[in-house]
Amino acid sequence: MTDTEVLRKDNRYELRIDGKLAGLAAFLDRDGQRVFHHTEVNNAYRGQGLSTVLIEQALADTKEAGLRIVAVCPAVAAYLGKHDGFADVTDPVTDEIMDWLEAKFDKKR
Repeated sequence: MTDTEVLRKDNRYELRIDGKLAGLAAFLDRDGQRVFHHTEVNNAYRGQGLSTVLIEQALADTKEAGLRIVAVCPAVAAYLGKHDGFADVTDPVTDEIMDWLEAKFDKKR
């Protein structure tokens, strides 16, 4: 039996399998929005549908928190394109958001 859980830590959601980090969905919060900018699943866990589990739970937690979703990350955008359950809380990616995100990462370097 495999124990799968998704936990929010700092600015990311972690997918853990039997306690081991298997993937993550990184985000930054901005004015009532949660901007998802990167998602990855470790090679050992790919091909098992785990990115869907990770993204679905991250988006559900975001919606429950009353935040809007912005999918800069292609994996999150692809998920939203196939599942309309979050359409009411999804905002488009704009140049303003991309500039803001770029400035955030420039500050961290």
